[in-house]
Amino acid sequence: MDEPLLSLRGLTKAYPGVVANSDVSFDIGQGEIHALLGENGAGKSTLVKMIYGLVRPDAGTMSLNGGAFAPGEPSEARRAGVAMVFQHFSLFDALSVAENVALGMETPPKSRELAQRIRDVSEEYGLPLDPFRTVGTLSAGERQRVEIVRCLLQEPRLLIMDEPTSVLTPQEVEILFSTLRQLKAEGRSILYISHKLGEIRSLCDTATILRRGEVVATCTPSETSSRELAEMMVGASFAAPEARAHAPGEMALEVTGLSLPAPGAFGTPLREVSFELRRGEVLGIGGVAGNGQDELLAALSGERLSPRGTVALKGADVSRDGPIARREGGLLSAPEERLGHAAAPNMSLVENGVLTASRREGLVSNGFLDWSRARDFAGRVIERFDVRTPGSHVPARALSGGNLQKFVIGREILQRPEVLVVNQPTWGVDAAAAAAIRQALLDLAADGAAILVISQDLDELMEISDRFAALNEGRLSPARPVAELSLEKIGLMMGGAHDMEVAHVHG
Repeated sequence: MDEPLLSLRGLTKAYPGVVANSDVSFDIGQGEIHALLGENGAGKSTLVKMIYGLVRPDAGTMSLNGGAFAPGEPSEARRAGVAMVFQHFSLFDALSVAENVALGMETPPKSRELAQRIRDVSEEYGLPLDPFRTVGTLSAGERQRVEIVRCLLQEPRLLIMDEPTSVLTPQEVEILFSTLRQLKAEGRSILYISHKLGEIRSLCDTATILRRGEVVATCTPSETSSRELAEMMVGASFAAPEARAHAPGEMALEVTGLSLPAPGAFGTPLREVSFELRRGEVLGIGGVAGNGQDELLAALSGERLSPRGTVALKGADVSRDGPIARREGGLLSAPEERLGHAAAPNMSLVENGVLTASRREGLVSNGFLDWSRARDFAGRVIERFDVRTPGSHVPARALSGGNLQKFVIGREILQRPEVLVVNQPTWGVDAAAAAAIRQALLDLAADGAAILVISQDLDELMEISDRFAALNEGRLSPARPVAELSLEKIGLMMGGAHDMEVAHVHG
């Protein structure tokens, strides 16, 4: 192979109490799609932040195209030919595509010229975009196109992609992959971070695996099984989730004609949502991001009360009850947004445990917080769900995204809910932790709880759900047994294929 595009030698970065990267060395070749793999907290984010100029290494060197490379800020990295598409999109809903693209450029051209360049580049790479569309009206897949086109306009030599398919349908993933292969054919390089090991095996030429901040392996993904990749990441073997045989029981949750106006200019209204959920059953709800998932969770948890339709919990109408009353009735929930919605960033894990578990776990007595019991509860969540943290006194914001996710989901599961509604339960979580969370949900169902899983990870829904329904523009398709569905059929349902919208089928 020719001289590598990017060489990392001995990169090290430490923060108080934790070494994020220790002596990391590897090369990314010219025209190579290179995977960076590792479990949560392995140091992937810190490493790409050093490459992109967001973080300065404590030790080690980088070279780009044979020359020294030490960007002090992202603009320096971009000028050198390094671009990055982040997992969380940084777009302004109220602005047009072209206005958002211009904001990411050092010296944007005149608006008419920029609009033409966006059209040309987006069509050249199979990612068509209307430069004058308002971003708030775009699907998640289209928003990602804006981020990618913004990067491509810089004509980068290295494109870093962080979890790029977490919000896409299978059809959109295929479009993205063909774009990435086209970039590779042009000689550009891609550093690709994903927890979806099947994608890594089909797309990437080489994989570097980090564990606890150190490089532990380099391999060719197409010649390595998903299980082998996952076990290299974790350093141990782990079992795939298994459901225990059990028959669905009595009705736990019945939702009829639930409608809810959009929460703001760019939210999604719920339109006549109806479904049934029985004890011991897992109902999977899939959909591309922005089709009403957050609104559905808010309507079921009681955060937003619906003006039309009913929510019946174990036969009792709870439509006018808020979150506290629904929790006392046994309906618990975990929203998608970890930091700020599911957890208060500056509060400790003990305090975040109290936020939702104070009543069900008896953590408050005569109006006073029982700190001993609260610490014990947080400790049990940390131990049972392998939350990597120095202790329960640590604030939520100090945890990696995946470790905070494990805490948030574990906090609800340990309260023994009768109905649990979760949105994106394994979002940004590594393979081993995702398997553990899915197993915990299956065990909860086997013990008689009713589980509603809202997810954009179709493999996850196929693995743990008994029935599947698709959410599209706030409408829910009839639920179908997962055994009858293929991934392609599910992708069509998520896209709103109308031939799937038959009369409501009772579960």
